[in-house]
This record gives sequence, C-alpha cells and structure tokens, in this order.
Amino acid sequence: MSASAPVLLMRKRLAGLEPPRPLPGGFAFTAFDEARHARPARDLLNAVYADGGGDVLDFETWWPALKADSEFDPALCFIVTETASGTLAGFAQCWSSGFMKDIGVRADLRRLGLGKAVIAQIFAEFAARGLNEVHLKVQSDNPSGAVAFYRALGMEVVEPAA
Repeated sequence: MSASAPVLLMRKRLAGLEPPRPLPGGFAFTAFDEARHARPARDLLNAVYADGGGDVLDFETWWPALKADSEFDPALCFIVTETASGTLAGFAQCWSSGFMKDIGVRADLRRLGLGKAVIAQIFAEFAARGLNEVHLKVQSDNPSGAVAFYRALGMEVVEPAA
C-alpha cells in the first residue's frame, strides 16, 4: 500500500445476509490445496497488486509467514478456477478473526461477477462461523476502484486505519 494514501478500515455487518450468489458459468469454487494453489495464488496477487493496492511479495517470503500466522486457516483460502482448464481465476485469503486479507481476480476476468461471488462466499462462511461482521483494509486511492466495489457490496468505512 502506498505510504501517502490513507488506508481505510471497512466492515460488513453480517446480520440478514442474502444467500451467496453463484459463480458465472465456466467457473467453480475449488477447495484450497497447498501444492496446487499456493504459488499460483501468490502469482495472481502479485499481478493484481503490481500497479498498487497491495503488497507484491515473493512466494518464499509470503507463504511461510502466512502459514505460521495463528489466524491462518486453509479453509479461509477461497479459490475460483476456470472449469475447463482448472486455471486459477480468483483468490481470497482471510484471517480467522473475520478479516479479509487479500482478494484478487485476474485482470482479464474482471467484471464477470467473480469478485462479488467470492466476497459473498466469504460473508456466508464467517456468518456460519458465528461472526457478526467482517473487516478489511483498503488503500483509499486503490487503482482498481476497490473502495467503490466494497461499498457496493454493503461495506462501510469505519475509520482511517493505521
């Protein structure tokens, strides 16, 4: 995240959620498998964050730190693949506390509803775990339009975050 732009803390209250929306045809949620998905997930995030909005990290730094975190749960790694090829289309990783850490959809597949479907699945998962709300941090000038995207999904700015 850029040092100059304020970082916003956003939240979604989970009471009264609508059922998760289905993925568009040709895509499927796939259970996270470290051997198959960890490296492609980091590659996807690095591509998404290359122009700003998140950290570009090498896999060898990212993966061991992620796995060692006490809030890491592989069930909170959300994988979307293209059904025909099995190629990674989207990825989200959340902390068990109800925090969405990283979310990315391949640039060539944006505006198809993948991101909305992933986030709806995240909301449903945390509601099923008994959480009342979900949080994330986002750079206020995120070049992908993330703030408006999250607001359209019912998230609200809580405060500028550190």
